[in-house]
Amino acid sequence: MASAKQKNAARRNIKKAAAAARKKRTIAHLPKSVRTALGKQGAKMARRKRKASS
Repeated sequence: MASAKQKNAARRNIKKAAAAARKKRTIAHLPKSVRTALGKQGAKMARRKRKASS
């Protein structure tokens, strides 16, 4: 299990990576498997977020 500090660091890293990807369109150049995994992870989090709000 990751510590709170690690979770916060991971969130920061993801935000930074997302910003860089939007700027550079890095995602478009990633392998298909990585893009799929990112999409699945995003969908998973969206599902969890919806479940939490209801």
